Amino acid sequence: MLDIKILRNDFEKAQKALDRRGKGLDLTPFLELDATRRALIAETDALKAEQNTVSKQVPILRQKGEDTSHILAEMKVLSDKIKGLDDQIRVANEKLDDFLLGIPQLPNVDVPDGTDAEDNKVLRTHLEPKKFDFEPLAHWDIGTNLGILDFEMGGKVTGSRFTFYKGLGARLERALINFMLDTHIDKHGYTEVLPPYIVHRRSLEGTGQLPKFDEDNMFKLEGTEYYLNPTAEVPITNMYREQILDGAALPFYHTAYAPSFRAEAGSAGRDTRGLIRQHQFNKVEIVKFTRPEDSYAEHEKLTANAEEILKLLGLPYRVSLLCAGDMGFCAAKTYDIEVWMPSYNAYVEISSCSNFEDFQARRAKIRYKDGVGDSTTFVHTLNGSGLAVGRSTAAILENFQNADGSVAIPKVLVPYMNGVDTIAPK
Repeated sequence: MLDIKILRNDFEKAQKALDRRGKGLDLTPFLELDATRRALIAETDALKAEQNTVSKQVPILRQKGEDTSHILAEMKVLSDKIKGLDDQIRVANEKLDDFLLGIPQLPNVDVPDGTDAEDNKVLRTHLEPKKFDFEPLAHWDIGTNLGILDFEMGGKVTGSRFTFYKGLGARLERALINFMLDTHIDKHGYTEVLPPYIVHRRSLEGTGQLPKFDEDNMFKLEGTEYYLNPTAEVPITNMYREQILDGAALPFYHTAYAPSFRAEAGSAGRDTRGLIRQHQFNKVEIVKFTRPEDSYAEHEKLTANAEEILKLLGLPYRVSLLCAGDMGFCAAKTYDIEVWMPSYNAYVEISSCSNFEDFQARRAKIRYKDGVGDSTTFVHTLNGSGLAVGRSTAAILENFQNADGSVAIPKVLVPYMNGVDTIAPK
């Protein structure tokens, strides 16, 4: 949620910044909603001050033996009017909050203009894509041929875009999860958590998935306010919802493995084959809570942490700075890390690393203070995938495939695979 002071004190600047996102959102209704609310509050405060003054006069008049019945009658009228105004203020607050919850984050000044992925800025690449001396297969064909991925069985048991990992395929997925967690914990200093896989509506509102923008992309448990977790970012961020943190202890680093569940409404085409766009997929998340002055330095570190996983795996990738029109609802600045996929002959997103500044913290009421008597300040929150595990499996199968149909296991994963260094056809 935006700081309301930004809209009040520099409305035109906020509107211009928001226009960079290209969503056509008009902030003008805020002016009327805010003015109405403030006028109601001012009127109520004046009446309450009058009520307080008159109420102090009643005992004085009674001591003098004077009749106070007319004053009490007036106070009853005044009290009823205040109650009516309080009800109007409650409604005005709800309308204003609803409007504010629908306003996305303003892009950071470093974010380039643009409307979609074509306008993103490639910053760097790592490793040249491998040139094969045979026709490389897509990971869904590799996995099926090796008997380690079974899309047909997933479809039979659940439906389309669900997959069974089998044998060494299941071990590879588990090896990646453990490797990623160990690297982030032991090398990058994150504290591991194992969060719930179901989250409440309040938590989704706190991180910006709700109320308006991702309802169709999530699985809701019928008759409840619970949703299947769309990303571990949601439960991890909400660990500290409505808390005041110790400023001296910041930054907080957390990492977690969790399955993620997304309806992927509207998605179609090539991405719906294989492991790239599943309804259920595994992901290792990295999340930070920082002081405002540190968040952009921490953003660079978080992105580097995610990149290092790909470097250690030996996978080619590139990093792009997203343009204003391609960023998520809450993000002030986002780097996309994209791994090379030979079957696509293109880079495919494997991690999105974002700085949300205090946008989520305002929604979730996460603050810190440095000492007793100090004022509170909203933290900055950051998160990224470290990495999407299914897409990592897909990238390994495609980039390390051999002409004989086998797949080499990256060296860093061999210990996690109990010494298995190749998945070969039987």
